[in-house]
Amino acid sequence: MSPCMLVKSLSVTTPLGVALMMFLVPAKPARAQGCIVARSSGGLEGPETQGGYLQPGDWQLSIGYRHQFSYKHYVGDVEQTYRVQEGTQVMNKINLEDIDLTYQATNRFSVGLSIPILFASRRKNDAYDTFHSSGLGDSTLMAQGWVFNPRHARRSNIQIGFGVQFPTGKDNVTNNVATAPGATPQNMVVDYSIQPGQGAYGMVFQWLAFRDIRDGTMLYTNGDYLATQGGDNGVLRSQSALSQPLTAYNAIQDQYLAEAGVAHAISKIPGLTITFGPRLEGVPAYNLIGDDIGFRRPGFAVSAEPGFVYTRGRNIFQFTVAKAFYRDRTKSAPDQILGTHGDAAFADYVWLASYTYRLPKRGSGEH
Repeated sequence: MSPCMLVKSLSVTTPLGVALMMFLVPAKPARAQGCIVARSSGGLEGPETQGGYLQPGDWQLSIGYRHQFSYKHYVGDVEQTYRVQEGTQVMNKINLEDIDLTYQATNRFSVGLSIPILFASRRKNDAYDTFHSSGLGDSTLMAQGWVFNPRHARRSNIQIGFGVQFPTGKDNVTNNVATAPGATPQNMVVDYSIQPGQGAYGMVFQWLAFRDIRDGTMLYTNGDYLATQGGDNGVLRSQSALSQPLTAYNAIQDQYLAEAGVAHAISKIPGLTITFGPRLEGVPAYNLIGDDIGFRRPGFAVSAEPGFVYTRGRNIFQFTVAKAFYRDRTKSAPDQILGTHGDAAFADYVWLASYTYRLPKRGSGEH
């Protein structure tokens, strides 16, 4: 998705300029952890660096990367430690790239396209088979605008974005796997947590705000909510799943992300900014629109997310790591109806990195 930008007239070599420019990185649709779902790098949505507001006619290209390894199972907020002790845990490995292209149409309004690419695997520790998936995810087209004119809002601003997510990713990837040594391979649908797409359209609402509180130090908050059409996507989990119609097919689910924190420019190292704040991401049990029947693992994780941003010329390098300190696998709508409470595997860490290149409008020179 499109990034937020800052004022051209502010020098990026000053502490305030660095803190401001680090604020504005692409905010992407939220994707939660582990067995819940992870289809976006979600990466560095906080105050990360942009080298000043983009000017009309400017372009910006960002490549984000997300990695996580999920294996700790939770029912509610209680870890099921026996799963690891018995060797029955499910392990998800997610490697996700996001390619984001932004065009600044006017001083206040920009449009952006986000294309995710997923490489993932899933296996049970006590099982013989391993499932793999890869491919294009669900793409998003966004339009974003600043509430206040960037020419005047140098110490604080708010950006609101609206967009559409398109079902460009496959939601029915299958693998030929042998469930035991010497067994005949079977064609099986991989778990929805490693499917590249949901198979549905969605609406994205996005917000971002910052305020300079002193030289080189800023407060920030941002987030987004993906509202889907609800229902299920028609992908049958397995023939045995038909025994329970409420969860036989994969659900189309909403997702959300929220962040806040502080960013501080290191004056002794021009171009370097450090960031820290909490991160919340998850999948609700109930969608804003549409019905809530189908198989899903709702839940959320709260993490502490330190990071840094380094800017040199038109190049911006960013890195954060989110360490989960609270995880909760909530009850789904079928759980509520059936009186059950399924589990989900969460990651301890989510590693996020990105590279951004800014291309000024031809003839405008460097910002």
